[in-house]
Amino acid sequence: MRVTQSMLSNNMLRNLSTSYNKMGKLQDQLATQKKVNRPSDDPVVAMKGMAYRMQVDKVEQYQRNLGEVHNWLDTTDDALDHVGEAMKRLQELVTDAANDTKTYDDRQKVLKEIEQLREQVRDLANTKSGENYLFSGTKTGEPLFNAEKIAGLDIPQNASEPYPTFTDYSSYEQSVTIEVFDGVELQVNTNGFELFSKIDDMFRQLTETINDEGKSGSDIGSFLGNVDTVQNLVLKERANIGARQNRAEMMDNRLYSQEVISKKQMSENEDIDIEKVITEMITQESVHRAALSVGARIIQPSLVEFLR
Repeated sequence: MRVTQSMLSNNMLRNLSTSYNKMGKLQDQLATQKKVNRPSDDPVVAMKGMAYRMQVDKVEQYQRNLGEVHNWLDTTDDALDHVGEAMKRLQELVTDAANDTKTYDDRQKVLKEIEQLREQVRDLANTKSGENYLFSGTKTGEPLFNAEKIAGLDIPQNASEPYPTFTDYSSYEQSVTIEVFDGVELQVNTNGFELFSKIDDMFRQLTETINDEGKSGSDIGSFLGNVDTVQNLVLKERANIGARQNRAEMMDNRLYSQEVISKKQMSENEDIDIEKVITEMITQESVHRAALSVGARIIQPSLVEFLR
């Protein structure tokens, strides 16, 4: 086969173009620190990279969800802590009012503070985290107490009338959960209807007893047992919240480990070995310069040189 000058020229140009493409790819890798900059570079690596990146994004979203879990639980625990303090003060006031040396007028003065404690507990029952009411079940947009209503039901004014029970409402007993991992959800709310309805009912009956001039100190003192019961309920709910906070901490550690693992997998799949790429770049530059030098000798620069 006869080899012509045009064949030499075309081959040389094709080889130089391939060499430029290789150097361009290596330069892109050095600039971006990534093995692939477009799917055509390596479809398998690109597909794996998409899966790993989705996993990293998912873990980051779960971490944001877990932050919301901590916010709900911490705020709820703080609210119940203040409820406990109110019950301690109520215990002191009931003990004071139960003294038979107190006159009716003296007990009315004590009652003023008791009424304020009742309003304080109602305010705590309407505690919010952001725009969400914490003790309203899934009705997070509605307060538990609203004027003389609880969970939308009228609060009876006389002790002879029954206080609303669990059968009288629906959404206020539902649990609010937040997903913190694949298939793992944590309850973040505390069903406060039962707790706060019992507390408010106790305040109502205590108020009626103190207002009744025919009641003795022993009648008022009988409420000390009710206060103890309520305090135990508050402690029980706080223990429940503490258990969920501990689990949230463990999930936090698990998500941190998953984040490290996912980012490591993504890095091993996508990131370049800088030393290796620099070495390949230098080698490719040497090859390219050699090709240019040889090509300059193969291609005759002028007709005169060709005629020689």
